[in-house]
Amino acid sequence: QVQLVESGGGLVQAGDSLRLSCIASRRTFSNNAMGWFRQAPGKERTLVAGISWNSGSTYYADGVKGRFTVSRDNAKNALYLLMNSLKPEDTAVYYCAAGRWSRISTTLQDYAYWGQGTPVTVSS
Repeated sequence: QVQLVESGGGLVQAGDSLRLSCIASRRTFSNNAMGWFRQAPGKERTLVAGISWNSGSTYYADGVKGRFTVSRDNAKNALYLLMNSLKPEDTAVYYCAAGRWSRISTTLQDYAYWGQGTPVTVSS
């Protein structure tokens, strides 16, 4: 059974940084786009950052551009999200997801595998 396991979430203050990690097991996603989604209470799950299979292209949601950086290490089957200058509105559960194809998609249905999520809480 394929697993995506996130780590690195926690409680921080506004302005702090966090680095989320996602490790895939039992298969490789080196040919697949990967993404970080987040879901706040009462809101839809949306793509925060995405990265193509070879890191050649990235996507960032408008609210995180310039603050978040997505990266991957295909040799380690790992996906990362560096979050700087965190704001209270970044508070959510963050999910790692593996896409069905090599290109980035903002559509949830285009992601076949999901992690269990890691909570991030930013206090003001």
